[in-house]
Amino acid sequence: MSGRLLTFSQYLQGASNVKVEEMFPSTQKTFTYNYGFDVSNYTFEADYQPIVIDSMTYNTNDGQPNFTTSTVLGSFANAEIGAGNIITSGASSGTIDFTIPKNRYTGPLLPDARQNVVITVVSFRWTNTDVTPNTTDGHRWAIIERYEPDVVIGNPTLDAGFTAIPTS
Repeated sequence: MSGRLLTFSQYLQGASNVKVEEMFPSTQKTFTYNYGFDVSNYTFEADYQPIVIDSMTYNTNDGQPNFTTSTVLGSFANAEIGAGNIITSGASSGTIDFTIPKNRYTGPLLPDARQNVVITVVSFRWTNTDVTPNTTDGHRWAIIERYEPDVVIGNPTLDAGFTAIPTS
């Protein structure tokens, strides 16, 4: 029996759960979460994993990325995002700062950005430990990694760290 590759939205368990951003590998971005209540007893964690999709297009009306026919080819190793990227000093007033770090993916990229596209999936989760059972919620981003100077030009699927999804 032959297996099949996942579509991008299947890999992410539904595109409506994800915010898509385009960033250079050397760029990091901070988001401030305002929960509107004391989150001092919450725990926070984050991680990321670069994946490679076969192709992507852009919507000609609004310029947004379109993954309708994109297929996940494989991935790179998962990595934890350190506590230094999750600032909880404002937790008693309900605010948490979360920074998506730079250098999420450090391998080769294709400048044309339409085939073998690297997308780093970032997950930020928070758990309410004041309730039993504890409840966990979170956000995910799909960071389209864009070519910039100082990045090696090349096919990411040929990088030694790439693991293809088996097709059978």
